[in-house]
Amino acid sequence: MAELPVVKRLRKEMETLRRELTVELPKELERARAHGDLSENAEWAMAKQRQEFLRARLNNLEARVAELSMINIESIPRDTVGLGSKVELEDLDDGIRAEFEIVVPEEVDGAQNRISLSSPLGRALIGKACDDDIEVQTPKGKRAYMVRKLVTIHALIGVENGGSGN
Repeated sequence: MAELPVVKRLRKEMETLRRELTVELPKELERARAHGDLSENAEWAMAKQRQEFLRARLNNLEARVAELSMINIESIPRDTVGLGSKVELEDLDDGIRAEFEIVVPEEVDGAQNRISLSSPLGRALIGKACDDDIEVQTPKGKRAYMVRKLVTIHALIGVENGGSGN
């Protein structure tokens, strides 16, 4: 079963955190301990604080990877918008086109038009196909769009030919 690209990225981050927690941080703690009285040792306190942060972050990542690993890419639609899809939309009022990628919250990046599955636009797009219209409530009022192009996650990560477009 294919793995979501975000899972690979999170696993890599977990590997980096584990290395820091098990290799680098113990060395810092040992150096700080060598400075003497731990009750007034700022280096020791900072290293212990970093250790707590790393453990918490690692636990969060492990839980999130477990959740995301349960997503079966094969169950994501091949002909409609779903997680991982790239969608080109045309604003029906002004004709301007923009491309968006539907991602999980860890990958959201407004500057790259990577929007969350659970955002208003993301929710409106789920299950739509090429030439479907959607309406989205924005801060400037309701906007109408048409799906002009769709490439699903299957085509993007090479799981099987699954995109369509105009």
